[in-house]
Amino acid sequence: MSDAAPLHRPGRRLVLPEILAVPLGSASGIVGTIILVLFCLAAALAPLIARTDPFQILYLADGSVARLLSPAEHAPLGTDFYGRDIFSQLVFGTRTAIIVSTISTLCMTIVGTNIGLVSAYYGGRADRVLMRITDLAFAVPFLPFAVILVALLQPSIWNIIFTISCLMWRSTARIIRSQVLSIKERTFIKAARVAGASDARIIYLHIFPNVLPLALLYVVFGVSWAVLSEASLAFLGFGDPDMVSWGQMLNHAYASASIRSAWWWTVPPGLCITLFVMAVFLIGREYERYANPKIR
Repeated sequence: MSDAAPLHRPGRRLVLPEILAVPLGSASGIVGTIILVLFCLAAALAPLIARTDPFQILYLADGSVARLLSPAEHAPLGTDFYGRDIFSQLVFGTRTAIIVSTISTLCMTIVGTNIGLVSAYYGGRADRVLMRITDLAFAVPFLPFAVILVALLQPSIWNIIFTISCLMWRSTARIIRSQVLSIKERTFIKAARVAGASDARIIYLHIFPNVLPLALLYVVFGVSWAVLSEASLAFLGFGDPDMVSWGQMLNHAYASASIRSAWWWTVPPGLCITLFVMAVFLIGREYERYANPKIR
């Protein structure tokens, strides 16, 4: 992705309705928004939508476990190897994806944006130290690091969120820093210094609004990174055992040697991951056009 030129004009404040309306600027953005809203509704209404508890084992009339039943009226997406309803797992897996992506993205955006702002504004030793830390974060391969850290901390949704947040802020920090280096030399920033504005006021009231569209772009992309990261960890067996996730569903299908034979078990979570990431990408493209007039 090319570096974005700040779109925000000095003295103009971005408002929430304007920010939220950005994805509605094109047909693809609207499609992405609709898909994402449907996922959010499914997560919020999971107990009402799901037919059973996702961990409940279903039994047939003869008392045997309803193992690997293909889709039918009593089980719209069939059952898994353990006799659990796949539709219920899929719905509750949506809740896990939303929780992980939302909290992880907020953490990585707050950390990355502040590192980029402080590093570029102060320069000198602060810039060198913060950028060396960022370089170190880039040097660490995410998946091996995440597997080791989650294994040491014990698999849980909060440890997964912590692990994702530990490294994924690095791209945000780099791109925000590059923009602030240019913005801090502008006339309105120099005028604020002459007027006696404090560093904190200049950073957060004068510089930050100019990089906000770019920060929002990385918020959107961060959501897809978080979902893919959680799905990868869960597929490898490091998901939260107390919560259902799409990656965990694929892991159980693989572990039971049903990943090829029971298509109704593997296709739905794989399709949900694909649709979720695609929706976020479509929304992200609209924020990229908003943040970078050159690609409009």
